[in-house]
Amino acid sequence: MTLNCIVSRSDLMEGLNSLQNITNKRATLAILSNVLIESTDDGLILTGTDLEVGLRVKVPAEIHDQGLLTLPSKKVFEIVRESGTDSITIQETENSWVIVSAGLSTYNLAGMPSDEFPEFPEFDEDNFVSFEAGIFADLIDKVIFSVANEEENAYSLTNVLFETEKKDDRSYVRMISSDGHRLSIMEKDVAADIDLLNIQSGTLIPKKGIQELKKFCYNCDTVELSFEEKQLVARDNESIMVIRLKKGEFPQYSAIVDAVQLENKIQIERNPFLDSLKRINLFTEDIFHTIQLEIENGKMILTSQNVDLGNAKDVQDVKYDGEPLLLGFNCRYFIDALQVMECDVVDAYINSNNSPCLMKSDIDEGFLSIIMPMQL
Repeated sequence: MTLNCIVSRSDLMEGLNSLQNITNKRATLAILSNVLIESTDDGLILTGTDLEVGLRVKVPAEIHDQGLLTLPSKKVFEIVRESGTDSITIQETENSWVIVSAGLSTYNLAGMPSDEFPEFPEFDEDNFVSFEAGIFADLIDKVIFSVANEEENAYSLTNVLFETEKKDDRSYVRMISSDGHRLSIMEKDVAADIDLLNIQSGTLIPKKGIQELKKFCYNCDTVELSFEEKQLVARDNESIMVIRLKKGEFPQYSAIVDAVQLENKIQIERNPFLDSLKRINLFTEDIFHTIQLEIENGKMILTSQNVDLGNAKDVQDVKYDGEPLLLGFNCRYFIDALQVMECDVVDAYINSNNSPCLMKSDIDEGFLSIIMPMQL
């Protein structure tokens, strides 16, 4: 049978838009750049995959003839986006060709046979746990910036570690990321029964999967999650996402946290500190963003220099009565952490001139950031 349907432009564009980051990456298989379009009795199912992340989205549509086909994801999205009509007609012809009609515009688009498209992963329907979607969106926001890039030699650091824990009769979900130079931890108190999640030790979610899960959670109020041996499944009423999990040895992050003694505290106003860092960063070297922090007598003096441009200096008031400190750090690491925090005053703990800096606050409950020092 050949597909023939009419679908709302806004509904189709929303569905196709959610697939673009998955289908538009360079892939060894040409079919992975396509979206699988499948008809049901009351609409369409759009499916995209890069073999690491798969997403299936339901779109309401008026179905005249049922069918199954694949089309270039980016091109059909561009056609729908640029069309000036309220509805789109999709009609399959011969040899996987499709006529897309949008108002007075008509497009002939070459597809590929649907039998070449990878099977959507199967999953257990009975192991899902419901969460407020905002909980996971917040977890991801607080840790995604410190995930290592793909070229990182330490394979596990290109992923986010996911854990659950029960403490004092309360249930927590936790995400941890590190690129070897900084560490971010975020945990949230949840009402759900986390024992049903069946989390394996060393459960690692790849960076691409985390990015797509964040988008998924932003688009719904409640998300259902299921962790299986090799995959994480997220779903709401209209969409299903399957993320392939990784296995590996993540660094013993608790030892790093315990190594910072919570005694030598510096209290800094977050927004003025953040603004100062952005100014100082104008004169750092492009690769390392090295800055010097000199802390003494209630003052923090920030300095940076660039051999080609010159240097910069900024002064901030702080609350600190410990020994003088002279420190070197990557300025970008501080900026990234401070931007996801919400407090007015940051508590920073530094043991000595060669110690890492731990930042947290009472307002940003469950979050902490550790930044390793640099040699000046």
